[in-house]
Amino acid sequence: MSTVLILDDEYLVADILSFALEDEGILTVTTGRGQKALEILDRERPDLIVTDFMMPGMTGLEFAEAVRTREAHRDTPIILMSGAHAYLGTNRPDLFIDVLEKPFEIAVFISKVKAVLKLEG
Repeated sequence: MSTVLILDDEYLVADILSFALEDEGILTVTTGRGQKALEILDRERPDLIVTDFMMPGMTGLEFAEAVRTREAHRDTPIILMSGAHAYLGTNRPDLFIDVLEKPFEIAVFISKVKAVLKLEG
């Protein structure tokens, strides 16, 4: 079973994304802080990371850069979710496999996650 780490400081958003993926049979782990997400990485070994851009303490860009410095997670796919800062993600294909501009349709989110995880439907 695939595991997705969801990083968003807006807990309602994180919960909605988590519930949507769990309805599809995908395990999720959520957190609202980049530093906590880095701690979770080694324990959970997610198949995919979904991160917001604007968060306290560490931006999604800084988080992705930190992930890429870790040998075990150098190739873990990361999707960036952002409104005004989405262009920063599209300029960094070395960090992000995809960028979702907020607001987005939940069906589009699920479809992109399934495509990255190579799941049917």
